[in-house]
Amino acid sequence: MPKDRVLVVEDEKQWRETISTYLELKGCEVSCAVTCAEAEHLWRGIRPDVAVLDYRLPDGNALQLLPRLRASDSSIPIIILTGHGSIDLAVEAVQLGASQFLTKPIELAALFVMVQSSIENRRNRQKQLVEKDRQRREQIDPFLGRSAAICKVEELANKVVGADSPVLIQGETGTGKGVLVRWIHAHGQRAAEPFLDLNCGGLAHDLLETELFGHEKGAFTGAFQNKMGLLEIAHKGTVFLDEIGDVDLAVQAKLLKVLEEKQFRRLGDLRDRRVDIRLIAATHQDIVGMVREHQFRSDFYFRISTIPLFIPALRDRLEDIPILARYFVDHLAHDLSAGHIELSDGAVRALQSYSWPGNIRELRNMLERAILLREAQLLSERDLHFDVQIVPEPVASRSIRTLDQIERQYIEEVLLIEGGRIEATAAKLGIARSSLYQRIKRYGISRPGLISLVH
Repeated sequence: MPKDRVLVVEDEKQWRETISTYLELKGCEVSCAVTCAEAEHLWRGIRPDVAVLDYRLPDGNALQLLPRLRASDSSIPIIILTGHGSIDLAVEAVQLGASQFLTKPIELAALFVMVQSSIENRRNRQKQLVEKDRQRREQIDPFLGRSAAICKVEELANKVVGADSPVLIQGETGTGKGVLVRWIHAHGQRAAEPFLDLNCGGLAHDLLETELFGHEKGAFTGAFQNKMGLLEIAHKGTVFLDEIGDVDLAVQAKLLKVLEEKQFRRLGDLRDRRVDIRLIAATHQDIVGMVREHQFRSDFYFRISTIPLFIPALRDRLEDIPILARYFVDHLAHDLSAGHIELSDGAVRALQSYSWPGNIRELRNMLERAILLREAQLLSERDLHFDVQIVPEPVASRSIRTLDQIERQYIEEVLLIEGGRIEATAAKLGIARSSLYQRIKRYGISRPGLISLVH
């Protein structure tokens, strides 16, 4: 493991040797300078992890040297030592960028602690900056594009983001449901609170229950200690349940109690615990169909779908593909240190002629593969390797959903949520009752079936 590099700038030989010897015994790699000029030379050459500067030097002082050092690298912490300590001097040193200030005679142990903490703080800041940069680059705008379908999603999302009601996001696998969920949390009232997510797909009943609600010691075989559940950990924040359609009916009933009464019980516990969360759920399944087939509780569906959002498949927003593709190419090229990469017109046409069964996720993965295997900085159609296992259906032969079909499905969903009540449905849709009646008649929507489902 590399040693921490310390630059000691001290013109008094006794102090210089005492400090450097002590820090070397503590495992540091120490370089020493006597003047401001030597300090600047070593600073540029070794890039220390921390610098310890005496205030008075033969060719200047630390306050004069500080700005020059920080102009070269402002992230390196600097500790000032002086035998002429004063409050004003300390304040000025900190204002110029010093991280710490010590008055001679110094305690070597205290100096070492200060050196260690300064280095650790710097590393933590660097990690945070790297993580923020990674998150910024990985964070995808869920509304990239100009299609009517994605503009509708953006319009609805902006209307509901400030609310605290449950949200149900539906769409095929890979359409970006998780991205939209994180956008809603980041722009909502609970943005500063915890965000926890759980993919419910394929989880057994018992495992899902203990993950959500937690358990008490001895609640079942193997429960050797108390365990907090996701709901408890996320108190005041947002819980994202992906693939909500896979949740067991019994667990649905318990989640419904959480939403309605804001309380739950750990497995094996007799007392109720209060919890305040916003629930956002997502699924690629036909939840309405599952309700009709009694595979999903209707009361739980009505509760989690207070705000329903539908993300269109990529094949239903072909005009957005060039925008998405260029976005991914730019970010992937940056992450892969591939330089500036362009997409040829032929490559864009090829992307728009594919059916994208894996939606946006498949588009991103395919472009990453193309960048890694490319022959030049211009991606052509030859660089695009579509999944041969999934034979794409030609765009011309596909039945693309029209806006009328999308609107009809949305009206049916809201009617179901509102139990077939015209006035409530029209209010939620933001249209007049007469307009809703016209659409029901035009689309041939059957209300009695929806009403019977509620009862």
